[in-house]
Order: sequence, then C-alpha cells, then structure tokens
Amino acid sequence: MADDTTVPVPRRRRMRKRLLGGGFAVAVVVAVFVFFLPRIADYRDVWDVLKDLSWKDGLLLAAATLLNVVTFAPPWIAALPGLGLRQALVLTQASTALSIVSPAGAAVGMAGSFAMLRSWGFKSGPVGLAVAVTGVWNQLANLTFPIVALALLTAANESHAGLRTTALVGVVVLVVVVCAFVLALSSESRAYRVGELAARLTNRTLRLVRRDPVSWGGESLAVFRLGTIDLLRRRWHVITLTTLVGHLTVFLVLLACIRTIGISTDQVSLVEAFAAWALVRILGALPLTPAGLGFVELGLSGALVAFGASNADAVAATLLYRFLTVTPTLALGLAAAATWRMHDSRGPV
Repeated sequence: MADDTTVPVPRRRRMRKRLLGGGFAVAVVVAVFVFFLPRIADYRDVWDVLKDLSWKDGLLLAAATLLNVVTFAPPWIAALPGLGLRQALVLTQASTALSIVSPAGAAVGMAGSFAMLRSWGFKSGPVGLAVAVTGVWNQLANLTFPIVALALLTAANESHAGLRTTALVGVVVLVVVVCAFVLALSSESRAYRVGELAARLTNRTLRLVRRDPVSWGGESLAVFRLGTIDLLRRRWHVITLTTLVGHLTVFLVLLACIRTIGISTDQVSLVEAFAAWALVRILGALPLTPAGLGFVELGLSGALVAFGASNADAVAATLLYRFLTVTPTLALGLAAAATWRMHDSRGPV
C-alpha cells in the first residue's frame, strides 16, 4: 500500500519556499523603512518637506500621474489588433497590479494578461504573441535606459559608479537578448535550435528549484517566429514608440516629484534625474520584493543624495514618486481585476 504521507511533500516544499520568499520580502521592507531610510533622513524632516506642497504642485503631480496611467495602454493596442482603449486600460492596470503584489513580478502580470485576453475571446496565438512582444520590448527598454543615462552623464563629464556597473551589465544582457532574438527570427531552423536550447537551459534552472519543466520548446518558437515577423514588419515602429512613451511618462512623474519638492536643477539636473531613474528601473525589475519595494526606495534616495539633493528632499521625492506610481495603479488594477469580465466586448460573461 502506498504511503499517503509522501503525496503532499512537493506541496509542502512549495509552501515552504513561498513562506521563505515572503519572509525575505518582509525583512527587506522592514529593514529599509525602519532602519536604513531613517538613517538617510528623519521622517519628521521628510514630512515637513511634503506638507509644504501647494495645490498647484498637487495639480501638476496629478496630471503627470494620469498621463502615466493612460500611456500603459497604447503598446498593447499596437501589439494586439482588435483590442480597444477601454479593454487595454483594464488589462494593463490589472496585470500591473498583479505584478506589484507578487514577488514573481512581471511573470505573474504576463500570465494575468494572457488569461484576461483569452477570456475576452482573443485567440491564443495573437494573445501569446502580444504578451511576448510587449514583455520583451519592456525589458529591452529597461536595459537600454541605463546605457543611455551613462552616455549622457559621460557627455556632461559626470560619473556614477552604480550606474556604470548597471549599464555594463545592461549592455551584456541587451546584446545577448537581441542576438538571440535576431537569430530566432532569421530562419525556422535557427528558431527551432534556439527554442530547444532555451528550453533546456530553463529546465535545468527549474530543476535546481524543484519546479516542473516547461511545456514549450523548439517547435513552439518556430511557430511563434512566423507571427512575430508579421507583427513586427507591420507595427514594430508603433510598438517601440508607444513603449518608450509609456516608460518615459514614469520618469516624468519622478521629475515632477523632484521639482515640486524643491530640488533645483543646480542640485539634480535633468540628466542626473534620468540617470537615477534608469538605475532604479533595473532595481524595480528584480523579482525579490513586490515592485522592488525597499530596493527602489533605498537606491533612488541614495542616488539623488549622491547627485546633490539634500537628504530630506531626496527621501521625500522618492516616497512621493513611489506613492504616485504604485498606489493609483494598485487601486485601479485591483478594481479592474475584480470587474474584468464586465469589460468583454461581447458583454458581461
């Protein structure tokens, strides 16, 4: 007779890993907000800075935040023909909220996007293609920004050690990703070989963490290649432009926070603000805590101080930026996730 006690072991292991991951995330957040940020600036001083914001400052911040939310949608409209603005806004807010509340980050958001679009009647092929292309374009943008920021700082005869390291890593990863992407699209046989190699490497990694192997392989990538070539031939420029605009409106929110707080261009220039933002985009993408919570706050505050902002102003701008880029999307996204079936173009399901 089989021993029933062996059945739930994998489940217990998964639960243990989730608890350990959750415990690590909580420990990081507590350490940053209770110990490290107060060492940079006393919270009372930060509050003194924030409470001096005027109603005009509030309007500027609200406008920047609204623009940021709206520009989430256009890349998806470009990548998935037939997707309307209303559905795209619901989709992007819900998927982003899912990525914020989960330590797995973008992977959970992409899975949520796929499920929502399929439930709305879009076919799995175009949906998978849109999810993959928007995901790749977003990651390529995140890798490119530190490189651009380093070039701008170098042109201005400035330097930042952390950004230099991030940019160098970004160059290596960017070259690898672009080369693999180009090779995969260059021919069906290469797509098959790249897909098989990627599947093997992924499965080896999954075995180390005791996860099930992936179900895709070379054949999947070969089929994916045909749809990707057709989509990019027609819309690569629109997808690229809308992706860049979507990311840069996030930077616009940070810039609005920096200036309304009172950090002048003499303290932190436009290029320095962009460099600090580009650095924390990488930190925020790390799947260690939800939305990079803790890492982004510490990294951005430190970068702004290093560039010339006062400690209290740097922490105030950082916390305001994080509030405006996380809280509205989280609130709207959770509401969208709860009502997404109502936004089916065929009517409520």
